[in-house]
Amino acid sequence: MLELLLSLLITPAHAKPALAICHGEYALCAASSAQPTGRTIVVNGKMFKEGVSVCPVLHGSAIADLNLMNGSCDSPKGKVWSLFEPRKNYPQAPTWETLPAVQRTFTTTSGAGGMSNMWSFPCVKRAHRVNGVQLADCYGPLNESPWTGSDVPVGTNVVTDAPVGASYPVGGNIPNQ
Repeated sequence: MLELLLSLLITPAHAKPALAICHGEYALCAASSAQPTGRTIVVNGKMFKEGVSVCPVLHGSAIADLNLMNGSCDSPKGKVWSLFEPRKNYPQAPTWETLPAVQRTFTTTSGAGGMSNMWSFPCVKRAHRVNGVQLADCYGPLNESPWTGSDVPVGTNVVTDAPVGASYPVGGNIPNQ
């Protein structure tokens, strides 16, 4: 017990991502926007505003941060993890037609001009498909860095596949800008 307590005291609140490749079903939120839920979410001991994104559920091998997934790729029944895979084409809102990924960079602003991080957070699969695509509601922090767990301030450059004008695009801040 003492060893556990000591390890908690000397381990940083946000350890570096524990990268892993998970195989099977996952949500890909790379081109999704997010809407605030009005709730908060705690990530590695730090509180953030929570957002929800609608994301397509895909099958394959994807990159995960096991630190945020209870150390396992296994998801609870009826849920999937939001993971990342560098796909060239995948279903995208609003029609969920399979389209080419279009990566862009933007600079965060206040309000809905911020960003969201859904990587390695849980998603609830929806009961009904849209245009044959299984969708999931994914919940994660607004304006939180997937690399450091810190706040992403206004004026930060972010990479996303979400279209211009999307609110809180899912993405990742560009480190050491």
